[in-house]
Amino acid sequence: MKLMPALPETIFDICYLIFAVVGGTALIAKARVRSCVRLFGVMALILGLGDSFHLVPRMLNYWTVGDYTAALGVGKLVTSITMTVFYLLFEYARRERYGISGQKPVLAAAWILSAVRVILCGFPQNEWTSAQPSLLWGIIRNIPFAVLGVLTVVMWFRTAKSDKPLRFVWLAVTLSFLFYLPVVLFSQQIPLIGMLMLPKTCMYVWVIVMFMKAEKT
Repeated sequence: MKLMPALPETIFDICYLIFAVVGGTALIAKARVRSCVRLFGVMALILGLGDSFHLVPRMLNYWTVGDYTAALGVGKLVTSITMTVFYLLFEYARRERYGISGQKPVLAAAWILSAVRVILCGFPQNEWTSAQPSLLWGIIRNIPFAVLGVLTVVMWFRTAKSDKPLRFVWLAVTLSFLFYLPVVLFSQQIPLIGMLMLPKTCMYVWVIVMFMKAEKT
């Protein structure tokens, strides 16, 4: 039994993927010599292309006959890695935007947390292709990811206060994690909680919109 109508979710997913990819491509094209804008574009592309690895099998599962369990699992693995890269690039974009050359411990922490997250995602105990993957490993691999998210929130909150187009990046990231973590913890027991991924995705759309506004300033 599907917990929400297939058509609305499919339309939402398609619109999101197109928006992220087109928006990212447009930002890269407009970047010229502004490396921070180019990074914003690359980040948007990573969001769209990375999420497509699990959203496309999900949509196919709605509209075609077949077992997409393995494809969905592999897609979630790919998305987990691309989202980690996305948050690592968040730190580089902050440094480029505001001309920060110091704060090396922050950059080192972002790299360490990203590397630990990717390594944990590669462990077979995650059971990515299983219909009931390991909840314990879902929690374990998301610990460094959550810490990376907190680091991103804190640094953008401190740095972007006076940057009108980007002053709420910290809030969008905070809300995205608040929507995401209950899915990690409880979606296997209460599948309806998985619907929180929709507002989580909306937060990333908001981030891309902020990137687009920042390109003009």
